[in-house]
Amino acid sequence: MRTSNYRKKRISKKTWKYAGAVLGSLLAAGVIFFFAYFKVDEVDVMGSSHYSEKEVRKMVLRGPLASNSVLAPLLYTKRETEDIPFVKGYVVSQVNRNTICISVKEEKPVGCIPYLDSYIYFDRNGIFIESSKERDETVPYFDGISVKHVVMDEELPIKGKTVLNTAVALATIFQKNETIPDHIEFDKNYQISLLYGDITVMLGKDEFLEDKMTRAIAILPLISGRKGILHLESVTDTVKTITFEEEVKEKTPEELAAEWTGGYEESGEYTGTGEFDENGSYVGPKPMTELEKALAEWTGGYDEEGDYTGAGEYDEYGNYVGPVPTEESLAAEGDDGENADGENADGEGTGGEDENGEAIPEEEEDYTEDYTDEDYTDYAE
Repeated sequence: MRTSNYRKKRISKKTWKYAGAVLGSLLAAGVIFFFAYFKVDEVDVMGSSHYSEKEVRKMVLRGPLASNSVLAPLLYTKRETEDIPFVKGYVVSQVNRNTICISVKEEKPVGCIPYLDSYIYFDRNGIFIESSKERDETVPYFDGISVKHVVMDEELPIKGKTVLNTAVALATIFQKNETIPDHIEFDKNYQISLLYGDITVMLGKDEFLEDKMTRAIAILPLISGRKGILHLESVTDTVKTITFEEEVKEKTPEELAAEWTGGYEESGEYTGTGEFDENGSYVGPKPMTELEKALAEWTGGYDEEGDYTGAGEYDEYGNYVGPVPTEESLAAEGDDGENADGENADGEGTGGEDENGEAIPEEEEDYTEDYTDEDYTDYAE
């Protein structure tokens, strides 16, 4: 039997260490090359209208591996998410070795309603898709629609299907034309009114909404900066009666005095107190300011001993009448009594009275003949 002339040689520990060091160096170099070569320098964002690109990047790319264009799509794509309000999911994809793209799939709310201490957002099918403590001003807000409970991804349990359909129809019109009101209100009879600043648009019942809104959108720029009610309740397929009931603000005595054009005598001579203007037209005596009127009506000036000083707080009969009126004292009295004298609980005037105590009527403007059917666009789907 022949015996092999070769003996098996054992690899020394030193050789193993050397080989391991070489292999480790190669792996480390490979990792460094991998992260350096596929380093993300640019992030594109698509499909996000609710959040800015910076906000999307911050919410999605959370972690050290987000800087690698190969690993980011594998680790950060979420087709379904509940972490980000108004976002259903997002996909991270590689555009090139240094660029990735975040494609956002958004929930599309068309309206919101109050619920407990939050706002409930719903889509065009009336499905509850999101809730938030803060109101999104770009989404129509409906007041007067209440629900007792809500379930995510289910239709809002609003009494009467018609109300929900009306809300969705209005929200769709608003968003298509970028004319979102401050809020939309349904009263107990489900009559509809819209608030645009100081203008209230009364739509009435859920009838001919597209026609009413078309006309309202055309008229609103013409009455911008004013205060009142735009009535469209009577608009039908045959009747187009539209009126604007403007709230008339009562002028202050100071404003009346500033607008007074008198000061001339009947002869044409200017004295500053004459009751005629420079054209000889009678304009009456100069209106007194609030302070001048208060001073004229003040009967004080006597001190407690009955001596006239001009600044005493008693009248000539010894009755206490208070200090001489000043701008400051009149302003303080006005702040104390403004809600009790000609104003409602919200601090808004209700028309007021003229100097004879008669109510000042609100002015109405008729917009019925100002627009024809050719002036409007069709809002139908």
